[in-house]
Amino acid sequence: MITAIGNPVYDYIKTQKVNTETRILSGCSTNAALALSKIGEKVMLVGAVGNDYREKFVADLERFNIDYEVVPSKETGGFSLIYYDDFGNRTLDLLGRADNIANIKSEWYETSEAVLIAPILGEISLEQIGHIRDNFNGLFFCDPQGLLRGAEDDGRIYHKKVDGIEDALGAFDIVKPNELEGMVLTGINCREDPYEAARIIKSWGPKIVILTLAELGSIIFDGDQFIDIPPYEIDLVDATGAGDTYMGAFVFEYLKTGGDLFTAGCFASATSSIMIENVGPDYEMTESMIRQRQEKLLTIAGYKVNVAINQ
Repeated sequence: MITAIGNPVYDYIKTQKVNTETRILSGCSTNAALALSKIGEKVMLVGAVGNDYREKFVADLERFNIDYEVVPSKETGGFSLIYYDDFGNRTLDLLGRADNIANIKSEWYETSEAVLIAPILGEISLEQIGHIRDNFNGLFFCDPQGLLRGAEDDGRIYHKKVDGIEDALGAFDIVKPNELEGMVLTGINCREDPYEAARIIKSWGPKIVILTLAELGSIIFDGDQFIDIPPYEIDLVDATGAGDTYMGAFVFEYLKTGGDLFTAGCFASATSSIMIENVGPDYEMTESMIRQRQEKLLTIAGYKVNVAINQ
């Protein structure tokens, strides 16, 4: 069992190729849980949902065979994501904001192999992270996007480094920011030198840092070595959830291989490539589909992400 904690959302998404027209299920923890369930892992999702989408949310998760703990909320969260290029750049505006997850019960995660902390908009406090760490001895993984986001009065999302984030991230076994979050956390342009950004985050205490770089791939740093992970090149349809899916898949393969970082990274890269060929949660994905792509990535020798420091 893997437990993913963070509010689900129902988003409106418009890319260069698709327009959902209505709001669809998404969210950092949700997308990770979807990927895990599709490849056969037992997973629980914990998050706050309002009555406006509760019935649909429960039906969606039961359809995807995901266990859940629904925390009551005045409304369900959601964003409007308008992509203006093919590289994941977008505007991000608030459609609804669910309540914070005020009481995360230890029985929701105490028997899990891993806990994924993946908030969408500040619904998990830094104090709660410390409390979970004190009560959980398994693999503790963080996607920090929702710890770094706030919303303006007009609904536009902004990013900000918050006080105490260094200590909070230091409590995790694995921390996975994307390039924007890496810059917010460290002040470093990760398209120039993601390795230095990873070094800084690693100095705060996590055992492993993963930094994802969209179409360039990702890097993994364990304090001794950097591992560059190639992307699996595809025809991008919707980049939403790529990093979330990467997170779930990485944890699955990391646990299965006993900690093989390159193998887990290639599995995660292959998994996210399948998701972003689609839009929304109703996409086909099996472990065998991922393995075929993973095998191709594992044969790539000497890959380096195409950032300024490597040119």
